[in-house]
Parts: sequence; C-alpha cells; structure tokens
Amino acid sequence: MNALIDAALSHSRVIFAAAFGLFVAGLYVFVTIPKESAPDIPIPTIYTSVTLEGVSPEDAERLLIRPLEEKLKTVEGIKEMRSTGYEGGAYVVLEFEAGFNADTALADVRQAVDDAKPELPDDADEPTVHEINFSLFPVLVISLAGDVPDRTLYRIAKRLQQELEA
Repeated sequence: MNALIDAALSHSRVIFAAAFGLFVAGLYVFVTIPKESAPDIPIPTIYTSVTLEGVSPEDAERLLIRPLEEKLKTVEGIKEMRSTGYEGGAYVVLEFEAGFNADTALADVRQAVDDAKPELPDDADEPTVHEINFSLFPVLVISLAGDVPDRTLYRIAKRLQQELEA
C-alpha cells in the first residue's frame, strides 16, 4: 500500500491530470445526457376492479373473480395474477414481464374484461381497468397541525401549496 502512495506522490502531475480529465469528462456527460424533470417510469402492473353492493368476500370470489380470471389468463405476458375479494367487490392485479408494452397490455386487459362482462352478475357495477403510473402519485406530502382553528390551517396549507408549486 505504501508503494502505491509513494508512486502517486512521485507522479503527482500525472495524477492531477488524470483527475482533471475525469472531472471534465464527468461534467461533459452530465451536461449532455438527456434529463427529464418528471420521467415516466413504466410499472408492469395493471389492475381491474368491480363492485357489487352487499356481496360477501366468498361470493365476490365466486361471482366476480372467477369470471374475470378465466378471461384475463388468456392475456399474453402476465408474470403473476393476484386477486382479492372484499365486502362489496373484488379486484385482480396483473403483473407483467419487464419490458412489456403498456398500451398493448392495457388494450388486451380491457378486451378480456369486456369479454367477462356477460358472465358477471347484472347488479355488478362496470368493471374498471387501471394502469399503475408513478406520475399520478404525489411526490411530496406535507401535514400541518397546531392549536389553531381548522380554517387557519387550511389557509396556511393553501398558501404553502402555492409557494411550493411556484
């Protein structure tokens, strides 16, 4: 280790030139590389949900999930399918292989859900299909609290929001 330090000290001009060259190259790459203020990061996940008022989780599985899963399993590129029935409805989450084409996958899922509609109960609401997209989620969440009236907190929050957005 001492030999390496001695060699660096005895060739200090070469070391400084190399460090300066790396700095200039890094600065050049930083300036020329394309950047976005809000890049769109594709998440390979699409979910569909359907509600049916008053349905139990067990009935949601039988009446809502099974018909949807039967049609959705024909969609290409699915890595994993998870579904959950809950009081009043159900949802199915589809995880696709990395590098999937979001537009094609969304169209295929919508088509499969449309094909499953006749098998769903007549009382069921229209199934919805959603793509998970980071640009729809908030980047920053701020909470305000204090011993002041709610109206004052609301006014401060609005002013703070305007300042941050500016």
